[in-house]
Amino acid sequence: MKVVIGEESGHVRLITLNRPRQLNVISSGVVVLLAELLEKWEKDDDVELIIIKGNGRAFSAGGDLKMFYEGKKDDYCLEVVYRMYWLCYHIHTYKKIQVGLVHGICMGGGASLIVPAKFSLVSEKTVFAVPEASFGFHTDCSFSYILSRLPGHLGEFLALTGARLNGKEMIAAGLATHFVPTEKFPELEKRLLDLNSGDEHAVRKVVEEFSVEVHPDKETLLNKLSVIDKCFAEDSVEDIIKSFEAEALYEGNGWIAPLLKSMKSFSPTGLKITLRSVRLAREQTLGECLKKEFRLTMNLLRSVISADPYEGIRSISIDKDNSPKWNPSTLAEVTDEKLDIVFKPFSEELELQIPAEGDTHRWSGKYEDSSYPSLMKAKQANKINHHN
Repeated sequence: MKVVIGEESGHVRLITLNRPRQLNVISSGVVVLLAELLEKWEKDDDVELIIIKGNGRAFSAGGDLKMFYEGKKDDYCLEVVYRMYWLCYHIHTYKKIQVGLVHGICMGGGASLIVPAKFSLVSEKTVFAVPEASFGFHTDCSFSYILSRLPGHLGEFLALTGARLNGKEMIAAGLATHFVPTEKFPELEKRLLDLNSGDEHAVRKVVEEFSVEVHPDKETLLNKLSVIDKCFAEDSVEDIIKSFEAEALYEGNGWIAPLLKSMKSFSPTGLKITLRSVRLAREQTLGECLKKEFRLTMNLLRSVISADPYEGIRSISIDKDNSPKWNPSTLAEVTDEKLDIVFKPFSEELELQIPAEGDTHRWSGKYEDSSYPSLMKAKQANKINHHN
């Protein structure tokens, strides 16, 4: 079964994520196929509009956690991480109009495929979250960049609590552009294919014909932004929790307790890396954010300061006991010195290679053109010699 289906119809191209039973999680095969299709279609003057959707009940639940768990040795996942972040740069800067049809679950790396799109369409079934800190990871796939640009300190709040947003809330937060009832998705898709054009005005007209104006429900977290901004503007995870605990004591703030409970159950390393990453992103370009995220991910997968991502994945996806044993187990033990280690830039040839501005270099910096394939080959050879 093809994990990504690419279809051509006149001037329109349709991408379908096709791992419905796995909630369309992003594996190395998915990343390679997406990058190939998007490069081919951007270079093809005949292509004007790209539609992307997910097969089944999810759009995409994010990265394939089992792939990371099974590939914990010898930088096994380096290639897929490099390719994914390189692809994220091209999705953000894509030259053709993209329409994301997002029903169902849309999390982490999955959401990174549609949030940057010119038109990201959500429905009453859409559920968004960036839950990475909960399993010892950090908000990646360009999300340090995206979250740092949300209103106030909403980005830090979403990253540190893993709070879920529905479709209406995504619109209000600026993470999606239009709300379309699920049952209208097939007809809307057909109309876009019939439109056979990437003219932004014409595409918008069709989308607006199907979309409805929505506002978040009264009890939405987005109505608590004054409290969120006050607490999540604090300098450290410890101070954020303290401030949030103080607010929880006030009448009408019952919504805070479950979020605090979640935060306190998350990996201390994941929380601290995530906060620093989103804060740094406020002053960073998209390219700088992706380079930083690449370093963080590789350092986490190499267990440089903690093996928490593997423990987190074990507890939610492998043994499913939901009782991770974090190490270090407290926030105090995750010192600034430890964080400095994972944020430290790599030497230039080991960084994610973001293409220089301009069409000439637009698709340069691919994994196969980086220094990594030869390094990996040498590593393998050493291993074989060592065994012999």
